[in-house]
Amino acid sequence: MKMRTILKVENITKFFYSPVEFKALNNIAFEVQQGEFLSIIGKSGCGKSTMLYILSTMDTEYEGRIYLDEQLLTGLKQDKLARLRNSSIGFVFQFHYLLPEFSCLKNIMIPALKLGKYSREEIEFRAYEKLKLLELEEQALKPASKLSGGQQQRIAIARALINEPKIIMCDEPTGNLDSKNSEIVLDIFKQISKDFNQTIITVTHDNDFAKASDRIIEMQDGEIINHNLIL
Repeated sequence: MKMRTILKVENITKFFYSPVEFKALNNIAFEVQQGEFLSIIGKSGCGKSTMLYILSTMDTEYEGRIYLDEQLLTGLKQDKLARLRNSSIGFVFQFHYLLPEFSCLKNIMIPALKLGKYSREEIEFRAYEKLKLLELEEQALKPASKLSGGQQQRIAIARALINEPKIIMCDEPTGNLDSKNSEIVLDIFKQISKDFNQTIITVTHDNDFAKASDRIIEMQDGEIINHNLIL
């Protein structure tokens, strides 16, 4: 299968100005292929989370250019970026950010209801399909607060998948999980990357997690020092 570039990052530089001027990212450039499972590693403060927030379009104060599926994202207005984030980028964070009083099913459905592309019945069907994929369909109607930490993170992954995004971006997705649940989350990412050609970019401190991905980018002091690290 011919490789297709889904994300292109050109010469990203980022400054913070408070309390003093500081260059957080310096001339970052790389490409990600469709279906690639990419891990970004580096010591705390190296700039990897800053870079992820720029890639996700939640931070637009930077120099350089970002293309998603050949569309230039840099310079788009905030309302267009908000729509694009909901339709094309799924998010999984260290903390799941589920609404505790809502059922698991409703939590998964929320981004799709907001997008408004399908009927409520179709969205509910799709949400159940994601629950089956993650082997959590029996938890569908339970409040999210009644699930274990590992189950909650799997619901967060299902929510990230509901709009069939071009990329899933993850910030320390196993940071709050024990080793068993970390392995479950890793297996899910490997499965959806392989079986559904889903592109995944994850920032992680977990070397075992990173080692199982397709490629590792290593950062240091705001720069990429290795585009294909072998641990």
